[in-house]
Amino acid sequence: MFRLAEMKALIASGENSSVEFKSALVREESLAKEMVAFSNTQGGVILLGVEDDGSISGLQDSPHREEWVMNIARNNVIPPLQVGYQEYEFEGQCIAVVDIPRGRDKPYQTLDGKYLTRVGSTNRMATQAELLRLFQASGAFHFDATGVPGTGIRDLNLSKIAAYFERYEVIFTEESEEDKRLLLMNSDILTPEGEVTVGGLLVFGIPIARHLPQSGIAFAHFAGCEITDELVDKQMIQGPLDHQIDTGVAVIKNNWRMPSTIVGTKREPTGFVYKDKVFRELLTNAVVHRNYAIHGSQVRVFMFDDRIEFRSPGRLPNTITVEKLKVGVSYAVNPILVKFMDNLRYIDHLGRGLPMVYQEATKSDKLVEFKEVGEEFWVILGR
Repeated sequence: MFRLAEMKALIASGENSSVEFKSALVREESLAKEMVAFSNTQGGVILLGVEDDGSISGLQDSPHREEWVMNIARNNVIPPLQVGYQEYEFEGQCIAVVDIPRGRDKPYQTLDGKYLTRVGSTNRMATQAELLRLFQASGAFHFDATGVPGTGIRDLNLSKIAAYFERYEVIFTEESEEDKRLLLMNSDILTPEGEVTVGGLLVFGIPIARHLPQSGIAFAHFAGCEITDELVDKQMIQGPLDHQIDTGVAVIKNNWRMPSTIVGTKREPTGFVYKDKVFRELLTNAVVHRNYAIHGSQVRVFMFDDRIEFRSPGRLPNTITVEKLKVGVSYAVNPILVKFMDNLRYIDHLGRGLPMVYQEATKSDKLVEFKEVGEEFWVILGR
């Protein structure tokens, strides 16, 4: 519930990405569009009885107004949406606050099939890329299963594939060309049309960046605590995901400067450093669970004097929250990548990775923070 001062501040700030004003005479279709746009984005509130300019017009007495709003959320939004409703007395007038949560079953659409998102104080039709991300967040579509245009078996490292299948006692090199093709298709490395899948290319591809320029890890080390401080080191790590992870761990350790002292005949570190498994887990999580449908944005690792940040493109899936990650709730935006990297022993399906990171940081009294910022998921570790 809002207090009077909070209500005044909300109205005074005007319409924005999370606040919409609506007259009491709003039509069902218009209210449903606002609900769809908010639920497909980050949620928000609709103030009924407030005009676009922030003036209070109020609501007429009606014993069924809450039921009317709830019916719109259930019947005019697909899939149905659960919303909150509360009426307030404000400046001698009655107004209602309709609380629209961030949707758990994205994407939402209106009865006439419009997928809308909230941008600033306006709603707009979702672009193809935005719609793709919404379906991916719902689990109805997995980008890593799609074929990469212009690719084929020639773009795969067949020696690496042969080593991969050896663990299943399959001698890939002794198979016929047709059986090789079928094996690659059944393993989700190739599509039925003969293109390499996004997941297959990211693990077994050569070269990768030419076809998927959004792949890779951008590392930057700053001499200070701000992104504007002097740059100490900058590297672009590319190649298959296992190579990116191993190289990324080495780069971080090389840049993690620590004081040391001589003990006997050996130099011993006297500062704090995380175990390798912490860096390995965070890099694995970043490259495996990122949204590869977001073009032009790599995984970024920023090292500062007081912290290190792992920034991965893409928000968490519909049913996952930051709090759930701390206790081991796992998710698979890219199930094919998860399968490959699990078989390569980089991850497991038990959801133990991020809880381990959280525990390692907290037991050492270091900052650890998981959060969503725009279209990215961040993990921040204190140094």
